[in-house]
Amino acid sequence: MNTSRSLPRRAVTTAATVAAAALILTACGDNGGNGGGTSTSTHATSATPGASATPSVPAGPHNQADVTFAQGMIPHHRQAVVMAEMAESHASSSDVKALAEKIKKAQAPEIETMTGWLKAWGEQVPAGMGGMDHGGPSGMPGMMGDHEMGQLKGASGSAFDKMFLTMMITHHEGAIEMANTEKRQGAYGPAKEMADTIVTSQTAEIAQMRKMLGTSSPSPT
Repeated sequence: MNTSRSLPRRAVTTAATVAAAALILTACGDNGGNGGGTSTSTHATSATPGASATPSVPAGPHNQADVTFAQGMIPHHRQAVVMAEMAESHASSSDVKALAEKIKKAQAPEIETMTGWLKAWGEQVPAGMGGMDHGGPSGMPGMMGDHEMGQLKGASGSAFDKMFLTMMITHHEGAIEMANTEKRQGAYGPAKEMADTIVTSQTAEIAQMRKMLGTSSPSPT
């Protein structure tokens, strides 16, 4: 008889536990949808299945300037990485090769980070290197066209070194211009921080490349 009385008690306890769990889940669900504005989409998309290939995206509001910055800087960085990879087999100067490797190591992770932002925001991730893929420079400052990239690819030795440094200075100047625009107009903290890093690091690299060009010996004939 004691057993028959204990059964209802267990049933009540179980029902109460289930109800409490349901309330907690409901509260969590409501919390995720009340962020407001653009930061809501950032929270939701960062937990999307398949997003593990991209870095986690910090919360925070963003605006169109942030989107434009990421969509422009991704192909801009991709081109710099391609140029840096050419230096591995075409450059003759160990200093040029070391600089190229430094540029590649800095910009490749930034491409992944910005790709993560755009995916989290539900924005399009640009393919390739923008307008350069279609035969001419894009609207992004400092980008090389197919002709310039073909010239660089066809060069070697000290001729490559000089061409690489000259082109990369122009490329960096364009990136700095884009980054300064983001610093003035952007709203997303991590994007503004990256822009600041780009300005600082690439300004220093421009000075280094100008010094390398100024002190390089004439090409042997």
